[in-house]
Amino acid sequence: MAFDPREYLKRRNAHPEPASVPVGGPLGGSRSERMQRLQVGGLGILGMVLLIGLADVIGNRVQETDASVVPEAAPTVEPSGTPTAGADPLVEAGVAPALPATPTPSGSSAPQTQPTGDVPDPTSNAQLQ
Repeated sequence: MAFDPREYLKRRNAHPEPASVPVGGPLGGSRSERMQRLQVGGLGILGMVLLIGLADVIGNRVQETDASVVPEAAPTVEPSGTPTAGADPLVEAGVAPALPATPTPSGSSAPQTQPTGDVPDPTSNAQLQ
């Protein structure tokens, strides 16, 4: 018995298999979905082209600016010789008062206060009234 393809096609057409793939293709979707995907893709490509163009314009501007700058410009302020050792820049600017380098010794380390009479001495054990 030989294989007859016509019988095979008759049996196949008599009982069609359910289609597992939609008619429009696996990612086809409706016409509006396809158009939306096409628009999003086109906008993405257009955005990349614009970003590359902007980067090129910025690069050209930097090259033009570098070419027009004087290579070794003279400083606007001449240096005032060598700085003095131990000079305080805040004092030179007039922000802080000049203080002596060594403190002057005083009689005792704790400041002396005069009793006023209304407040008892904190070292005494006198009862408060």
